[in-house]
Amino acid sequence: MSDGPAGVIRVLLVDDHQVVRRGLRTFLEVQDDIEVVGEAADGAEGVARAAELRPDVVLMDLKMPGTDGVEALRALRESQHPARVLVVTSFTERRTVVPALRAGAAGYLHKDIDPDALAAAIRSVHAGHVLLEPEVAGALLTQEGSGDGPGRGTTLTEREREVLGLIADGRSNREIARHLVLSEKTVKTHVSNILMKLDLADRTQAALWAVRHGMAG
Repeated sequence: MSDGPAGVIRVLLVDDHQVVRRGLRTFLEVQDDIEVVGEAADGAEGVARAAELRPDVVLMDLKMPGTDGVEALRALRESQHPARVLVVTSFTERRTVVPALRAGAAGYLHKDIDPDALAAAIRSVHAGHVLLEPEVAGALLTQEGSGDGPGRGTTLTEREREVLGLIADGRSNREIARHLVLSEKTVKTHVSNILMKLDLADRTQAALWAVRHGMAG
């Protein structure tokens, strides 16, 4: 995915406020393993820049003129862009949070996050983890009309249930492979089967499904 030096996480900033983008860039440029490769002022430009620059992680605001963050997330998913999207916004209401995570965000953080914590969050989502602050996870866990009763979990094999539990613990595919003594390719296959059987779109939804149904560690 990355076109930069090995071990360096390429980041794209998408926010309609230049001062915010400048602040984020300033925070991140002092990190040895993170490189800000570009910026965008709205969702449509963000999608275009992502296609052009091939970042590893996108920091995405939600409330932007024109194409907002949720629409941009959906466009990135439809284009099967592999970048992990970390939402960084001041809006934390359930009606804002839930659509963003359903659209494929890998994490959700407040804009007032400590710079070191932001850098750690970028590393975490890049490694394949799901990153949600407690109140955000709570918003999803209490979301009504989920339509995913626990009976669906009975279609999973024992190994798939193990993998799902580790996803809920925030483990990356590589970490799951190491823990279960499997190849990373085999773990990817298990993850795909889990998503298909539970009719879920991504790892975020799988992690929340596992928490909701008591399968997390």
